[in-house]
Amino acid sequence: MPSPKLIDQLTQSLKVAPSKPTFTQAGTIIRVGDGIALISGLSEARMSELLLFPGGVRGLVLNLNQDSIGVVILGSDLHLKAGDSVWHTDQQLSIPASKQLLGRVITPLGDPLDGGDPIVPDQIMPLERLAPGVIDRQPVSEPLQTGIKAIDSMIPIGQGQRELIIGDRSTGKSAIVLTTMINQQAENVICIYVAIGQKRSFVAQTIDTLKRFNAMPYSIIVSASASDPAPLQYLAPYAGCAIGEYFAQKGLHALVIYDDLSKHAWAYREMSLLLRRPSGREAYPGDVFYLHSRLLERAVKYSTKQGGGSLTALPIIETQAGDISAYIPTNVISITDGQIFLDTDMFNAGQRPAVNLGISVSRVGGAAQIKAMKQVVGSLKIDMAQFRELAAFAQFSSDLDPQTRSQLERGQRITEILKQGWDEPTPVEDQVAVFHAAATGLIDQVQINLVKTWETKYLAFLHHHHADLLKTIHSQKTLSPALLTALKQASDAFLKQNPELLITPD
Repeated sequence: MPSPKLIDQLTQSLKVAPSKPTFTQAGTIIRVGDGIALISGLSEARMSELLLFPGGVRGLVLNLNQDSIGVVILGSDLHLKAGDSVWHTDQQLSIPASKQLLGRVITPLGDPLDGGDPIVPDQIMPLERLAPGVIDRQPVSEPLQTGIKAIDSMIPIGQGQRELIIGDRSTGKSAIVLTTMINQQAENVICIYVAIGQKRSFVAQTIDTLKRFNAMPYSIIVSASASDPAPLQYLAPYAGCAIGEYFAQKGLHALVIYDDLSKHAWAYREMSLLLRRPSGREAYPGDVFYLHSRLLERAVKYSTKQGGGSLTALPIIETQAGDISAYIPTNVISITDGQIFLDTDMFNAGQRPAVNLGISVSRVGGAAQIKAMKQVVGSLKIDMAQFRELAAFAQFSSDLDPQTRSQLERGQRITEILKQGWDEPTPVEDQVAVFHAAATGLIDQVQINLVKTWETKYLAFLHHHHADLLKTIHSQKTLSPALLTALKQASDAFLKQNPELLITPD
């Protein structure tokens, strides 16, 4: 047993433990270095158990060998040496959770990074836990509005869903989740952003942006930057998920963003190789699929008996040269409920967000849309698919029949509508109004190069002269015959007032 003074010191370092640890067994360090320790003498140790080293440093058991255990050290190992004692605690790594976390920036261990006061826990949440069972869930049926027209209309995300965002570096993956977070201000959704292996300057820029758009009061940042040890990067997404579960279990709606799981897999591979685990494909250990499946399966839409809360997951994966058939991308694609693929060529061509609608999909689909949206975008994805095929064919032909030319021009107009800045989240009622004009052919009268001008002026016209119409769409979430008639009349009236936007006869 350690001395009483050391027991107090070690117990204080376990500030997030759900109960007082019992130091029932001591082991000895055989070898230590590179954030990894090999321990002998702890026959009662279990996987993912928390151990305590001299000085209050914590360690996590990740290897169980016949005569030793492998431990990753959650902190500095510079003062540790072979022969030092290590104590078994019978504790699982946990994080403090409470509403005090809102607006805060913390480490995966729950320590503040923003210079604020320590978090006073309302509940201790284990970082690792089993995903809710089938009986505790209900089907995903409520939309999570991202404010991004291309996603809300054709790749809808539901509360409790797991939707992958995938693409090459610098194609706007983080911009999509940032827009989504900003849009939750009116949706009463708590956002947890987990930065894994990102530069500290990028994390600081993200925090500054959220503050500028007044999104920090309902957001939590869990940061394990590129300069942090691999064990912290490994723990970061589980910490963010545990915090999200705290709010979901209280009947609230939470959104957790993992930016990104490619770097999470790299951190796990680094630890596994240092622990001398056998390496497999691309040097990853054999359990790398389980690494992400046990995390993403915790996304849930709780049943009514469980409070009806939800935890939505938006994992991000970075591809190399658009290769979605690589090891980690295929793993995560098979775990999630769909993917939003961002195309480098589209991004470079100025299509922002660069969502490739051909291979992007949501397996929840229309169940995650309000009825009004389904009424106006029923054939939109098919129209865009036909447009892409015709556009590829039209490159080799200069003589096009009127019907083909009309389809191409319609596709070009919808493409212009789908263009959107990352800092311009669009309310769902505004989206419905714009897509109604597209579905009924009203925008076919507008010059292609003036479609964005038409959209801006049309929405301003609706908010100024028909605000009650937009409020009704927002509240009723469906388009009755009377609303459809009112929308068409408003659109016709706007075009009559703005003839400069219309196509002029030859």
